[in-house]
Amino acid sequence: MGRNSLSLEIHDNGGAGRDANHNNNVSVRDRLRLKRNSSDSRDRSHSGLDRSSLRTRPHHHHHIPRSLNRKGFLSLLKPRGTCLLYSLVAFTVCAFVVSSLLLQSSITWQGNVKGGGEVRSRIGLGSRLKYVPGRVARTLIEGEGLDPLRLEVRIGVRSPRLALILGNMRKDARTLMLLTVMKNLQKLGYVFKVFAVENGEARPLWEELAGHVKVLVSGQLGYADWTIFEGVIADSLEAKEAISSLMQEPFLSVPLIWIVHEDILANRLPFYQRIGQNSLISHWRSAFERANAVIFPQFTLPMLHSVLDDGNFVVIPESVVDVWAAESYSETHKKQTLRESNGFGEDDLIIVVLGSSFFYDDFSWDNAVAMHMLGPLLTRYGRRKDTGGSFKFVFLYGNSTEGQSDAVQEVASRLGLTQDTVRHSGLNEDVNRFLLMADILIYASSQEEQDFPSLIVRAMSFGIPIITPDFPIMKKYMADGVHGIFFQRNDPDTLLKAFLPLISDGRLSKFAQTIASSGRILTKNMMATECITGYARLLENILHFPSDTLLPGSISQLQVAAWEWSLFRRDIGQTESLIQDSAYASIGRPGIVFQVEEKFTGVVESTNTVDNNTIICSDELPSKLDWDVLEEIEGAEEYEKLESEELEDRIERDVEDWEEIYRNARKSEKLKFEVNERDEGELERTGQPLCIYEIYNGAGAWPFLHHGSLYRGLSLSSKDRRLSSDDVDAADRLPLLNDTRYRDILCEIGGMFSVANKVDSIHMRPWIGFQSWRAAGRKVSLSSKAEGSLENIIQQDTKGEIVYFWTRLDIDADVLGSKNALTFWSMCDILNRGNCRTTFEEAFRHMYGLPEHIEALPPMPEDGHHWSSLHNWVMPTPSFLEFIMFSRMFSESLDALHSNRNDSESCSLASSQLERKHCYCRVLELLVNVWAYHSGRKIVYINPKDGSLEEQHPLPQRKGFMWAKYFNFTLLKSMDEDLAEAADDNDHPRERWLWPLTGEVHWKGVYEREREERYRLKMDKKRKTKEKLYDRIKNGYKQKSLGG
Repeated sequence: MGRNSLSLEIHDNGGAGRDANHNNNVSVRDRLRLKRNSSDSRDRSHSGLDRSSLRTRPHHHHHIPRSLNRKGFLSLLKPRGTCLLYSLVAFTVCAFVVSSLLLQSSITWQGNVKGGGEVRSRIGLGSRLKYVPGRVARTLIEGEGLDPLRLEVRIGVRSPRLALILGNMRKDARTLMLLTVMKNLQKLGYVFKVFAVENGEARPLWEELAGHVKVLVSGQLGYADWTIFEGVIADSLEAKEAISSLMQEPFLSVPLIWIVHEDILANRLPFYQRIGQNSLISHWRSAFERANAVIFPQFTLPMLHSVLDDGNFVVIPESVVDVWAAESYSETHKKQTLRESNGFGEDDLIIVVLGSSFFYDDFSWDNAVAMHMLGPLLTRYGRRKDTGGSFKFVFLYGNSTEGQSDAVQEVASRLGLTQDTVRHSGLNEDVNRFLLMADILIYASSQEEQDFPSLIVRAMSFGIPIITPDFPIMKKYMADGVHGIFFQRNDPDTLLKAFLPLISDGRLSKFAQTIASSGRILTKNMMATECITGYARLLENILHFPSDTLLPGSISQLQVAAWEWSLFRRDIGQTESLIQDSAYASIGRPGIVFQVEEKFTGVVESTNTVDNNTIICSDELPSKLDWDVLEEIEGAEEYEKLESEELEDRIERDVEDWEEIYRNARKSEKLKFEVNERDEGELERTGQPLCIYEIYNGAGAWPFLHHGSLYRGLSLSSKDRRLSSDDVDAADRLPLLNDTRYRDILCEIGGMFSVANKVDSIHMRPWIGFQSWRAAGRKVSLSSKAEGSLENIIQQDTKGEIVYFWTRLDIDADVLGSKNALTFWSMCDILNRGNCRTTFEEAFRHMYGLPEHIEALPPMPEDGHHWSSLHNWVMPTPSFLEFIMFSRMFSESLDALHSNRNDSESCSLASSQLERKHCYCRVLELLVNVWAYHSGRKIVYINPKDGSLEEQHPLPQRKGFMWAKYFNFTLLKSMDEDLAEAADDNDHPRERWLWPLTGEVHWKGVYEREREERYRLKMDKKRKTKEKLYDRIKNGYKQKSLGG
């Protein structure tokens, strides 16, 4: 488990026989069986009541006949009148005490867990299991949201964008919940782009909500640029394949919210642990760790997935799935038909007693207490027969095993009830059948749960009046006497008192019908507001809102919400439902889980469904012992291989002939050539006048890169470079990029610095260009037609200083009106927290050493033309080197401003944590426009689709606006040499000086020192030659002896 993993607490509410100082924090997997399915087989020999213990006494007591045991000693005494009544009551109470104790030792849960005896001593009557979120989850739930940002001045021009990845597009309860949540989030200002792993009948609904839905084809799931979204929401485990593309750079910083409503994976995790598949568990754990938050709709699900928890599990409850299940069942089943098929009369009053969904291993206090608590009710109404019908009690808890049914019948017989008055059914059966047949439902659990019980929701949706303990979770959603009736937990008298108003002349009273109707209306939209506000609050605490985005509306703006039932009214009961009739049925489709298993094990495990919907594994699957044996065999083979290699080295061998030596040498050269063989693109680039370097950072950007003679990859990280291509390793050419901080704050321009560093060793062509990997993701990269047009223009026009660009700086300024109203500096301010002009001016002043009274912000025209963005441009190589010279000095000045601040992590250009990580990137991205405009370069926009050209900001119109004196090459060169001299003399202005680390350091002194070094080496060589000749003349030439 991760360092911030969830914890499970068991709160003791005064159970008997407990040590007050005993620690009550226990592991859910070692001590409690909470899974909906258990793959362990049940030992029926330990289930139910031990009949021999019921019918016999210890050997030192006399044997009591069965008839006498059932009737008791009162049948011998034959008391009359009032004495008989009191005697019967006393006997009933004693019988319930005895039966409760027997039930505690007889009713067991499936499977055996180590430490069961310890659990018995640590978990007693009145204990409560509670899920406690981890530190990260608590921050996401209790965070302050956007309140601090709303207090700041903000220039937002676009709505926050979210990507929604759907595991499927079926018309079911999950789609109803998601559509409702997303529709309300739209009211707060969010906009959505919907992706789907597979197509489905709900596609028109999603397209009506969010426009075109993109279906992610298998094998092309990586062709989506997630960085354009403020966050990604993935629904269900089926979206895992799409999530895989978010698990590598450059998408690791994109916030991810993963909604997991299935329990299929939870059911398989114990099996993985049993067979020792730790790699498979680690695979799923890494996927869960990637998500900023994993959302579950119930508190039991994070407990079942606890082995995968990294502290990011969050529960946002919702009840729409159970309401959908109830209404779907009502559409296909009739109450009277079910009564007849199950042996109930038309006038019978059916009372369903529902137990808890939590079970302990080897015992069940909860069910024993429920039977004891219902004693007075059973005694009063179990024997009662009104005109035409009678009271029937159905106990709905546990599993449908012979032992538990016999236990219930044994208690009924002790109370003198007939066999058809009381019956038992397990929660692994068709629970909807009994809920729909019921007239009254009593929730008899003593376990206080965090979730509103799902079966209570279904019963209320069926229109059944509810009697329930006064748990806090019940009081949160229900009103006593309105939606149901409360009674005090473990108090039989208050239970009987709550039951009386529901019965009138052997039938349901009008009061009961009113409560049932109110409860049904309540469940229709229960938890809708809580669910929607939960997601809205979670987004505020997780998402990064860049400077150019509008903040979403306050959660208080949301009115009382309701589920969008109107969109699915015709589909209820018609579509295939994943919610099974059993309360313990697995939720979801097992497809993706088994696909991952096949990938790791190489086989697909055969599965069989048994009576409790448990998935059991085939005997042909390898066990942990098989894996251990295989590991031993592989180890032995590896040992024998190493031993044989060592023996070969020690054995004397004959000297090989020259032919064999030549053959081995040629083989070695061939292998070396194959490893270092240049790809087709590199061979085609030979003789080309232009090369465009595509800058990327991470394997996630590989699908967006181009191949061919015109492009070459430029990786900012050594470990993420494509090995099959001749991509340039920027970090190898510029060690500064090995520093993660500077690689992040410089972004693409750091890669340009690496190419310019000793450029002759990598680029010897007259033209050079750059393109960000994001261009392809945003559909603004050059088409084949535009590439051909650009190459033709470059070959024809080889003279002049010109810059071609094909990605325009466009900002969605609908909020501000016309786009023409946005100037260059206003757009820069929008992208940089409103501080672009101020920061640029301070950096420019620092760079040139200008006094305060001189203006230091270069003017940019308001002529309605376009500017370049994303570093997508082409220019002559000498111009590129001049631009890099200017950029290095400007970047150093920008870094100096932020290095002088007290907080080294602060950034005046950022309004979010993600923007602070890439602090300088947005200003440096626009720097080429300032340099090209004021240095007198011709700026031409090339349409990326058709290759048409359009000159921007013509030179004649720049007169009176250009600051040519600051961008003169002679001035820049002299400034560069001054910095190089200071660096060469170790005269650094501060401890962490950026400029020497961004490229070559050259000045006149360096040239002179290199010339002197070359002259010294030349003189040393001449001296040694003269000494050698003099020694030969003096002593003559002597040949060395052989072997000497």
